[in-house]
Amino acid sequence: MTLADLPVRHPVRERRLAFNSGRVIRVRTDVVDLPGGDRVTRDVVEHPGAVGVIALDDAERVLLVQQYRHAAGHLLWEPPAGLLDVSGEDPLAAASRELAEEAGQAAVRWDVLVDAFTTPGMSNEAVRIYLARDLTVVERPPGEGEERDMPIRWVPLDEAVRAVFAGALHNPMAAIGLLAAQIARRDGFALLRPAGADWPAWAAAKA
Repeated sequence: MTLADLPVRHPVRERRLAFNSGRVIRVRTDVVDLPGGDRVTRDVVEHPGAVGVIALDDAERVLLVQQYRHAAGHLLWEPPAGLLDVSGEDPLAAASRELAEEAGQAAVRWDVLVDAFTTPGMSNEAVRIYLARDLTVVERPPGEGEERDMPIRWVPLDEAVRAVFAGALHNPMAAIGLLAAQIARRDGFALLRPAGADWPAWAAAKA
């Protein structure tokens, strides 16, 4: 039997918006009928989805940017990443744009590293993390807000993974992406999917 998550939607008896004025998210409340006969109420944070990039250079160093995250009250080391909030934009194109804008890098080779739901108990946020290689420097435009003058650091992949296990790195894309990259490297990245691989979970989560 194939090990795979299955898209399922139980009947929604009632749906109402609880918060509809955010810049990125809105919150709805669903009353859901479960198969066993129970009726439950669940709050759902609606999110457009996001992409992240584990950029790996020829010396097997990963590129991380440091960004202030107000909700968490931390400066976090993260991979370049961004929202999928541009209508019709391909996720790979968004990832390429974020890599250039946040880190001043372009990549020749792209692969899908891992797909994930970050907080499936309360949000439909789906993320796709790419592995980017064969890197070149490009112009990095000036950022705005928290992205203004973000520090950039190249870190050996093994060192970054040790930081995850030490509890020093907390960003979910960093933790998931770095660990996935280390495991994938053992097989020469042969298990990775092509950059244009279908992403049905993202579409299903938004439905």
